[in-house]
Amino acid sequence: MSKIRLFGTSSGYVEIAPAAAASNNTLTAPSTVGEIIAKDAAGAIGVTSVHTRNIVATGTTKVGAAVTISESGIEASGIGITCASINGSHIGGRRNLVINGAMNIAQRGTSSTSEGYKTIDRFETLHGNTDEAPTYSQQDVDTNVTPYTLGFRKAFRITNGNNTSGAGANDYILLRQKIEAQDIANSGWNYKSASSFVTLSFWIRSSVAQSFQGYLRTADGTSQVYPFETGSLSADTWTKVVKTVPGNSNITVNNDTGNGLQIVFSAFLGTDYTSNSVTEDAWQAYASSARVKDNTTTWYTTNDATLEVTGLQLEVGSQASAFEHRTFGDEFTLCQRYFQKYACTDQEWIYVEGNGTTYKWWQSHFNPMRSTPTVDVSGLSTGSGTSFAGGNGEVSSIAVTSTSQGNASGRVSYRVTGSASWGTARTLHHTDVWDGEFVTYSSEL
Repeated sequence: MSKIRLFGTSSGYVEIAPAAAASNNTLTAPSTVGEIIAKDAAGAIGVTSVHTRNIVATGTTKVGAAVTISESGIEASGIGITCASINGSHIGGRRNLVINGAMNIAQRGTSSTSEGYKTIDRFETLHGNTDEAPTYSQQDVDTNVTPYTLGFRKAFRITNGNNTSGAGANDYILLRQKIEAQDIANSGWNYKSASSFVTLSFWIRSSVAQSFQGYLRTADGTSQVYPFETGSLSADTWTKVVKTVPGNSNITVNNDTGNGLQIVFSAFLGTDYTSNSVTEDAWQAYASSARVKDNTTTWYTTNDATLEVTGLQLEVGSQASAFEHRTFGDEFTLCQRYFQKYACTDQEWIYVEGNGTTYKWWQSHFNPMRSTPTVDVSGLSTGSGTSFAGGNGEVSSIAVTSTSQGNASGRVSYRVTGSASWGTARTLHHTDVWDGEFVTYSSEL
């Protein structure tokens, strides 16, 4: 076999040798330190074109005088690396359209067996026809595991009840978040275009090894659904799931404060709500009887099985970026657009109306809300033992009389009836009776 060796003035050489296949040559670099220099016909140094399938570079590769590529990354001087070339969207600023995706805020409480918004903020639970109600709770993420090592400290857990009668066709346990329509409409996602994307990512763990279903659903116009599957999960092992979702010409999202897009996790859906004719990872018209493919029943029929989710993120672009960890205060403020809990103190001012049997009390919630809130005063006590500065008495009833300016300044008025005695004072404040008790304001989707 013939070879050509090109010796330089120092040690080492370049060898061109025929390969096993005809018309192929191998260029072997010097065995010691050396350079390969190519010149064009005019004697100018430089390779104008390289045709190859794979290039493997060991060490550092330098492109021109400005870009260095190494195992630690790309360093560029004076050359732009655009967001469009990375994710087709913005990288900085607020990216996550989900509120409370790290499951840190739980104004209402940390555990409940009831449906609705009962525990972790912005997450609604639904279940029906179960033999025993599941428990919904905020849980600590185990230490020294991913996602703990990525900064996640809380998770939403569903603990299954004891469904002794098996998996019924109309049984279901769901977890969902509804995203405000104007947040989707103004996000930068061209939801009408199949070449524009949002990316959904989350961490999930089940005590039972199986796959789970979920879906995205739009509410405006003709409702559309995008079913997906987590893939097979190993028992008691956190797994990150990423779904890249294109737009679709059938999607409608209004620029208003209504429900624009919901993210739904199915712990279990009976066959009244599922069909194997469903196409996963594709948009289609929503049908209640065909939301996702048929669910595996193992988790549902296992007593006290658990399913946990954290790190839920929905962002514009075709790639999943690192989770956007917001400060506790920032996340709390975002949650207060939909729910606020006001803890009373011993300085709640009550203004006298009439003859001393009817009093008026008002307050403003902390931040503007999505809409005029529903006010719940059931956290306040009534009955004897009420005391006011300057006198004593009892509260026999508390009623919300108005929610004027609802989602603007948010002023709420109350009428308190009962009896009290005092001197000539026209304003009073209670001293003890409501201290630590609370009023709630809700404008959830």
